[in-house]
Amino acid sequence: MKGKPAGTSGAVARSLWIFDFDGTLSRIVEDRHAARLHPMCRELLKGLVRIPTHYVIILSSREIDDLARRLPLPRVILGGASGLEWRLPGGHRIRPGEPFEARREKVRAGLEPLLARLSHIPGVDVEDKGWSIAVHHRHVLPGVVPMLAPLLDELEEAPDVRVYRGPSVAEVQLIRNVSKSFGVRTICRILGFDPSRDRILYAGDDENDAVAMRWVLHRKGIAFSVGSRAHVRGARVVENPVALARAVADLAGI
Repeated sequence: MKGKPAGTSGAVARSLWIFDFDGTLSRIVEDRHAARLHPMCRELLKGLVRIPTHYVIILSSREIDDLARRLPLPRVILGGASGLEWRLPGGHRIRPGEPFEARREKVRAGLEPLLARLSHIPGVDVEDKGWSIAVHHRHVLPGVVPMLAPLLDELEEAPDVRVYRGPSVAEVQLIRNVSKSFGVRTICRILGFDPSRDRILYAGDDENDAVAMRWVLHRKGIAFSVGSRAHVRGARVVENPVALARAVADLAGI
């Protein structure tokens, strides 16, 4: 991964606030292209970045340019493709190198026949997100589920990928060892952030977020699980983006 450190940890304790986007800062919507930052979450992010020792990161499986269009907040750090791409304050960009790209294309080519079969199932929408592929099945009718289930199982068993299940979607990471946990560890390294000394919080809503929550909780941080249940033991459950904004604002004292 190409890039340079943005700084090193100083004597003053810092806070790292990391948020997923879809389903966390944005409500789940029928049309994923219509996803927007919830107004209360926008105010929360603005309040957090005003504090000099607070770093705010949005970590998504969306590509960085897609994410940037939905989060026009220049002081917020953006992590796309679960942490393979970054935009730091000031516009500095960090991107994966050519070996990552070659590996991705080889894996994508191997998945094409299976993805084509999935895309022909009524109600399934296969979205290529660059570094991951999302198989959306929200609109699959109950009678079609028996056709879908074995193909999703086959997808999970495919070599060189990792599949994370979310609400009505299967997210396929085209680089197997890349996850939101990878993204959290990467931004800690870029910022010179020490979770054993500084405060770290992660908020998300699906299985990919859960791996990051476990990493954060293991380091005595705080995790918020958005939705009706905790994705990992020890995570605090909040129902929706509004409840998350209120809970985090209370923690931050803003």
